[in-house]
Amino acid sequence: MGTERRKGERVTFERGYSAHMMGIDGTWRRTCTMEDVSEIGAKLTVEGSIEGLHLKEFFLLLSSTGLAYRRCELAWVNGDQIGVNFLKPTDKKKKTTRQNSATADA
Repeated sequence: MGTERRKGERVTFERGYSAHMMGIDGTWRRTCTMEDVSEIGAKLTVEGSIEGLHLKEFFLLLSSTGLAYRRCELAWVNGDQIGVNFLKPTDKKKKTTRQNSATADA
């Protein structure tokens, strides 16, 4: 097998977990299967081509209603499989808060 890229413990799904990938702007959507997941990322098998899709940031929809999701960024591609890193919502809020407090101090 290949080199393990992800640190931390992961859960492997014997038959995969059905999910969807969707562009941040909602302009594209692909069915995928989550092969494994950890606290910081996942390995997905994508149905259909990913060519031309904006994968810098996208949503991984984990429920049919879209209420359970993770914001992701592409980590690697190997054929129809991709690795994704989960983006933490607190990262952007901290940057905004720091910028606002720096502006207030000036």
